[in-house]
Amino acid sequence: MRLVAVSTIKENVTLAENVFNNQGKVLLKKGAALSPPIVSRLRALGITYVYIEDGRTDDILIKPVLTEETRRAAIQIMTDAFSQVKKDLTSSSPIFAFHKLEKQFSSVVREIISQIRDRKEAIDLLTHLYAHDDYVFSHSLNVTVYTLALSMKLKNLTPKQTEDIGLGAMLHDVGKMMIPAAILKKPDRLTQEEFEIVKKHTEYGFELLRKEHNLPLTAAHCALQHHERINGSGYPRGLKGNEIHIFGKIVGVADVYDAVTSNRVYRKAMLPHEGMEILYAGAGTEFEKEHVEMFRKAIVMYPTGLTVWLNDGRKGIVAGQNEHVSDRPLLLILEENGEDIQDPYEVDMSAHQTLFIIETDTTLSGH
Repeated sequence: MRLVAVSTIKENVTLAENVFNNQGKVLLKKGAALSPPIVSRLRALGITYVYIEDGRTDDILIKPVLTEETRRAAIQIMTDAFSQVKKDLTSSSPIFAFHKLEKQFSSVVREIISQIRDRKEAIDLLTHLYAHDDYVFSHSLNVTVYTLALSMKLKNLTPKQTEDIGLGAMLHDVGKMMIPAAILKKPDRLTQEEFEIVKKHTEYGFELLRKEHNLPLTAAHCALQHHERINGSGYPRGLKGNEIHIFGKIVGVADVYDAVTSNRVYRKAMLPHEGMEILYAGAGTEFEKEHVEMFRKAIVMYPTGLTVWLNDGRKGIVAGQNEHVSDRPLLLILEENGEDIQDPYEVDMSAHQTLFIIETDTTLSGH
């Protein structure tokens, strides 16, 4: 199978992987013919990329990070919890009532940790295969997975701290339930006044979560500090360096990465290696260098199925991933010097240190 941008599909091709809505319900089954009307519908739903069948890449398989059951359970528990906050907005003091859902939240976080731990490959959430009914919920789940993947690469966090930061990541944006939907979903650039309103979600979330005695206070700090930056350029308090809790720093890395690699109403998603470039640009100034470097090892830089070009002129498809070296995947070579080859063959980039990916199929990211 091959990964292609929906915007580039010009003729009927066959879908190779299911497309889901945010609750995990199948919107379009693999094997479906992607006719022009269906392609238009996918674009309207915000689906950026899809996998299509290709006879030369039939052996390329996708291994999801989370089971659909776990994904559905996580989205459902956040929907239940966050929706309660919305309902309480008429109250002078909205409550979160975490204690009513404590077991469900903890169970989901433990299951996500288990599924990440059992996985040998780096993390690729393939968020482009989901139609986002509510960006806050899908973003919160993605940030949780990325946060836990990064946390499990760091040696200074205990299993209990890892579970606590998982809870904090799931709840880091709960304060957005108190921001007007018209601002959150605005398709155009926010005015300065609107942006100041959005920034309040960090403090709103902190106030909601810190009152929950069954919830670690560090989880509340994830809500408060995930937009703080080590050079003091963040918000809401402009904290610097070690004034920011390590949980806030880690969730901040995951939050930025998912934000830029997810489809939004005002811009298209970046590919993973482009998202990493954003983090590298801020390494040492906005983010801890160690966190950025460990995150690079935790996530897939080049998604399976992506078309890439090598520095020696060969063109191939990413066929698989290498543990610990996410920027050096397994490739299926299809072209040499601009010519299709008769018998495609595999190249393991981890065994060829002089090989480099110099370009990807930039039409995938809407360039």
